[in-house]
Amino acid sequence: MADRKNKIITIVAPSGAGKTSVTNHLLQSFPDQLAFSISCATRKPRNYEKDNVDYYFISVNEFEKKIDNEEFIEWEMVYEGKYYGTLKSEVERIWQQNKSPLLDIDVKGGINVQQLYPYNSLSLFIEPPSIDELERRLKARGTETEASLMARINKASYELSFKQQFDHIILNDDLQRACTEARDIVAKFLFSDK
Repeated sequence: MADRKNKIITIVAPSGAGKTSVTNHLLQSFPDQLAFSISCATRKPRNYEKDNVDYYFISVNEFEKKIDNEEFIEWEMVYEGKYYGTLKSEVERIWQQNKSPLLDIDVKGGINVQQLYPYNSLSLFIEPPSIDELERRLKARGTETEASLMARINKASYELSFKQQFDHIILNDDLQRACTEARDIVAKFLFSDK
């Protein structure tokens, strides 16, 4: 378990809310303080994703073995047959570099991280302007079938009900403003003596 100097930051949001854009902005803003925590995933990579960079793409069987071995700080079957999780070893790897891990994870995972690290974590919930806007963004990606789109929209509605459980809620109705707000919050957290 980490001591108080090992900080950890989670960015959570429904799919399509802008979580990855905010995460990338923070990594560019704080290259000496933050490192991206690569999650494990059992889904197939999207065209632009690279194994060991965007995710550790592993089989369901491998993932379930890691669950049995208690190798995750958080994990979830986010969609039927599709697991995602954060390895303890990944967080430790980043702390060994004297940086803070930046986790881009699911809402339930974010709640678990806060419970595991109550004294040294910061959580940001990125809120979409509306479910309609979220649906428009997901359709624009061109990566969803009608069924997967509806699953993501239904899940987003559910996830929004948890937003009050996070340290800060950032409305992403303007990406630049949302990124600036996130950067200001993270700077205070990183450079405080908490």
